[in-house]
Amino acid sequence: MRAVEEFDVIVVGAGPAGLAAAMTAVRNGMKTIVIERGEFPGAKNVMGGVLYTQPTSRLVPEFYQEAPLERPVVEQRYAFLDGDNAFTAGYRSPAWADPPYNAHTVLRAKFDRWLAKKAEAEGVLIITETVVEDLLYKGDAVAGVRTGRAEGDVLGKVVILAEGVNALISKKAGLHTQLGPEHVAVAVKEIISLPREKIEDRFCLEEGQGATLELLGDATAGMIGTAFIYTNQDSLSVGIGCLLSEMVKHQANPNDLLERLKAQPYVRKLIQGGETKEYMGHLIPEGGYKAIPKMYRQGVMVVGDAGMLVNGIHREGSNLAIISGMVAGEVAAGAVNSHDLSQQSMKLYQDRLKESFVLQDLYKYRNSAHLFEENPQFFTTYPEILSGAAHEFFTVDSMPKAEKQKKIWKMITGKRAKGDIIRDMWKLWRTMG
Repeated sequence: MRAVEEFDVIVVGAGPAGLAAAMTAVRNGMKTIVIERGEFPGAKNVMGGVLYTQPTSRLVPEFYQEAPLERPVVEQRYAFLDGDNAFTAGYRSPAWADPPYNAHTVLRAKFDRWLAKKAEAEGVLIITETVVEDLLYKGDAVAGVRTGRAEGDVLGKVVILAEGVNALISKKAGLHTQLGPEHVAVAVKEIISLPREKIEDRFCLEEGQGATLELLGDATAGMIGTAFIYTNQDSLSVGIGCLLSEMVKHQANPNDLLERLKAQPYVRKLIQGGETKEYMGHLIPEGGYKAIPKMYRQGVMVVGDAGMLVNGIHREGSNLAIISGMVAGEVAAGAVNSHDLSQQSMKLYQDRLKESFVLQDLYKYRNSAHLFEENPQFFTTYPEILSGAAHEFFTVDSMPKAEKQKKIWKMITGKRAKGDIIRDMWKLWRTMG
């Protein structure tokens, strides 16, 4: 690449946020380039593996008719583990198995490559295996990006940073501070191959249908985090993620945690006979609303994971990434067309996110990270309480039910005092309600 050609919009990163920004900018008449450090779009991208239909359809209408998706999710299930015991709950909707669907499981390496080809077909130039090292400036104004290639400066009027959770360029630009260990989770994931008929049998699914399973409590050794199993066509995505602060505090190794998870009886039966085909690790932004960096400056906007746009409570990230990218692409086009690349012009991006579900939802749960960090009993004591109470409730042993209920209550208050339970439930309701 040579600095002989100027682009209207430069996007750093070819994940869903970056590609959504680029496609939107091109549709608004912008000459747009995406610079991706991986060998191909999706090569460096990792997520649990759920893609939501409605927000994705805003970018590519009826994408599910041609995109390389795995399975439509018809059931979302939760399991609170306590040793060998499991308290489970979930919701299944047959309507989710029919178009337009609610969500699909995906493998990012496949999906991102497909989305990148859609972007290229619309006129986006994508350059891979290229690292962006810094922004270029003309005086105080952003004028493009500097890459690691020889003669690799790229000129541009607006730069959209979709660089992921590490956000190196955002930090150099003064938009992002160094994240604390309580703001990111370390996640590891395996793709375990399994015949599709076994997947459908073990998860009680009709042919082609999918399910998600979130595991808490002893699944993460009581640390603040979540484990998961998602059904693909002929494999399972099995992973676990915990706050980095928890990993440091407990001197835990993520690989050991994953092996421990796979060995637990409830999980072992679901993956039995499978063969690990891939292993990957990733950092996930978990700081929530209070950890969101400054998302704009003159000529620059920050989207997706780089902007900490992840709703951990509802396991949403890809939809926030896509919507933030689309909004940034529209704002960039408006700024270029109006010849106003000022910081005030870029502020429209954040204003529009505030009007959308993206920042409204994150604001609603703004205190959740602090709640769970300060109250680890939600990941230790309460899964034990659920398991113990369920065991007594469903055990038939000729004990009068009135006595059994007293026994359950005594067991509960033996693990957590009544006053503490009331305070915990109030804090939970105040934070989530």
